[in-house]
Amino acid sequence: MQLLRVGAAALNQTPLDWQGNLARIEQAVAEARRQGVALLCLPELAITGYGCEDAFGSPAVAQRALQMVVDLAPSTVGMVVAVGLPVYCQKALYNCAALLVDGRLVGLVAKQNLAGDGIHYEPRWFKPWPAGQRDTIDVHGTQLPIGDLLFDIGGVSIGFEICEDAWVAARPGAGLAMRGADVILNPSASHFAFGKFAVRQQFVCEGSRAFGVAYVYANLLGNEAGRVIYDGGCMIATGGALQAVGPRLTFRPLELTSAIIDIDGLRRDEARRPSSRSRHDLDAGTITVPFAWPHAATPTANASPAAASWEQSVHLKHEEFTRAVSLGLWDYLRKSRAGGYVISLSGGADSATCAAMVHSALALAHADLGAAAAAAAVAHAPALSGQLARGDVQAATSAALTCAYQATANSSETTRAAAEAIAHAVGATYLELNVEHLVSEYRTIIATALDRQLTWARDDIALQNIQARVRAPSVWMLANLAGAILITTSNRSEAAVGYATMDGDMAGGLAPLGGIDKSYLREYLRWREHDAPLGLTSLPALSHINRQAPTAELRPAAATQTDEADLMPYDVLEAIEDLAIRDKYAPREVLTLLAPQFPSHRQADLVAWITRFFTLWARNQWKRERMAPSFHLDDRNVDPRSWCRFPILSGGFASELAELATAP
Repeated sequence: MQLLRVGAAALNQTPLDWQGNLARIEQAVAEARRQGVALLCLPELAITGYGCEDAFGSPAVAQRALQMVVDLAPSTVGMVVAVGLPVYCQKALYNCAALLVDGRLVGLVAKQNLAGDGIHYEPRWFKPWPAGQRDTIDVHGTQLPIGDLLFDIGGVSIGFEICEDAWVAARPGAGLAMRGADVILNPSASHFAFGKFAVRQQFVCEGSRAFGVAYVYANLLGNEAGRVIYDGGCMIATGGALQAVGPRLTFRPLELTSAIIDIDGLRRDEARRPSSRSRHDLDAGTITVPFAWPHAATPTANASPAAASWEQSVHLKHEEFTRAVSLGLWDYLRKSRAGGYVISLSGGADSATCAAMVHSALALAHADLGAAAAAAAVAHAPALSGQLARGDVQAATSAALTCAYQATANSSETTRAAAEAIAHAVGATYLELNVEHLVSEYRTIIATALDRQLTWARDDIALQNIQARVRAPSVWMLANLAGAILITTSNRSEAAVGYATMDGDMAGGLAPLGGIDKSYLREYLRWREHDAPLGLTSLPALSHINRQAPTAELRPAAATQTDEADLMPYDVLEAIEDLAIRDKYAPREVLTLLAPQFPSHRQADLVAWITRFFTLWARNQWKRERMAPSFHLDDRNVDPRSWCRFPILSGGFASELAELATAP
């Protein structure tokens, strides 16, 4: 019986952070050695970081990455370690996994299927490696194999599927299985999205079953480069069943997951399968390396594959949303070395969610890391670091988050009270600023220049927008004084139709809710009022938010302005958005599909709302182009720099909307 302990590490890397990335890799190798792991898989492009963007085009980046792998090699004596990096070969750049065996680099496997959809632009920088092809590359005077390789390491055959390779129909694993693979390693950079982890589990388990191998999956962790959040969740599977699952969305710099596998047992089970085919082409691209595998310390059963208890919550999406956005905010804060966050707190759902998430980020970081490590991670912000070191999350929130309620003549006591209650509930520093005199001064200046009075009947949009715009300089100033990041609170629903004021409520350096719809936010806040993610407490103060109808409060109170009256019901808006933007249906088709979903609404209203959506979508692309970076949370994002591109100037669906107007 040949028992091996294999492991996968999730790492929180940063693009081009050479020393930091290497230090975390070395820490993972050291922890794996401590736990008796003989074979360790690290994430895709872990050396450079996955999100280097066009910096991948610099030959110096690949050269330094390869040198770092060489420098890493001595720390792998007595182990087998796989780590990802970009590699130049024959005037092309490839996304590769390097295999280190007993202190030396023995070969490089190149990714065959590149991710080129959604947030991914791999074909912009990398070339896909042709299946079955092999070459050599010079590394410090030694010719090393590169390409579609299988490694025979001390009698154990190891192959690779690199991230996207496992998401395609013709998986390289099938060929590796025919060539005799015992273990398939998958170094990945698979971003977080709601429900995506279950899909990953399926292909990991199915790969282990169909290919008759032990399948070892590693992933990145955290907010690596600004927009994209990685959830970790390393996995090890055999025979179609998970043997170990690592935690997701944690705040620790690395998470190691390991399991003991029985190589002889895998081979025996595969030989017994009626569908098993003989494997004779064992020399095709196989690199043989002598190695004495250490025997696993104990043949006892692996730990239960059950993940952290929040994973079993009936409110899984709410748990994921809290942890993904909180992790995104924590990493953004520490990696940008900012002094904290500033929010213009309106007393509405979006800004309240952002304030709650900053508090959750600090609370979860403190819980995951402990007081000393959490404080050390933000040592650049002494006031925040000091409060975390003392374990006072409320005081830490006060040091890290400033909220300002900025009233005009159209603001209500309802929203003021809501803003104050939320700020105090999460522990934020709370300020009240009255900006009505600024609004009045601008109105007077422009009325004098135009030599006419400004009226709501004639100048509605301009009079609404000036209120939003005069609020921006104050919160920008607060952010500048604290060296903090100004959060813009716009959500995806507003971004889709441009229901936000450029240089007003869209002012800011980060839009954490830019990838989430308003209907879900309202549902989340109702839950958060009475319940809480594991390890946090509920926020009863959200009752002030939840009993209101969403409103911009930019018209006089007598107008009884609400968002849905200005636009349409939010559930209808999101349904139209999904059909039009995500699914790419034309306006007439949207009506056909929408009508059965909303039988209580008249067709005339649906036609009007569809027309409004398409018109506003086309008209406001320039706003989405200027929107602050947002966190990617699912495949409904409208951020043109990470998901959904659309021309700034277009025909505005004029012909399509004319056809819609004649719908029977």
